[in-house]
Amino acid sequence: HVQLVESGGGSVQAGGSLRLSCAASGLTVRRYCMAWFRQAPGKERERVARIDPDGYTTYTDSAEGRFTISQDNDKNTLYLQMDSLKPEDTAMYYCAAHPRNNDCSLRAIDFTDWGQGTQVTVS
Repeated sequence: HVQLVESGGGSVQAGGSLRLSCAASGLTVRRYCMAWFRQAPGKERERVARIDPDGYTTYTDSAEGRFTISQDNDKNTLYLQMDSLKPEDTAMYYCAAHPRNNDCSLRAIDFTDWGQGTQVTVS
């Protein structure tokens, strides 16, 4: 039984920072394709960042240079460090995972396990 539990969201002023965490159970994060997605009201869910089992990371243009995805294998936890936050970063942030059968996906539809989300509000 896979569980992904996000935490660390909150309300910050523009230019501030937050660190999101995703504690995983029932899977080993270093063996999965792991990603952070976000969804703002009235908008589609979009990928923010992904980390592959080999450590390769990829970001969307909006996240590049401001956000950093990482994982702690001992704690089996995924992180998203968010700096220089902007009001347009306001959204519910979700942790997601899928087994690496071939290449890691960029599409939300291919991620098989999801957390419940943590709200980030930037004003």
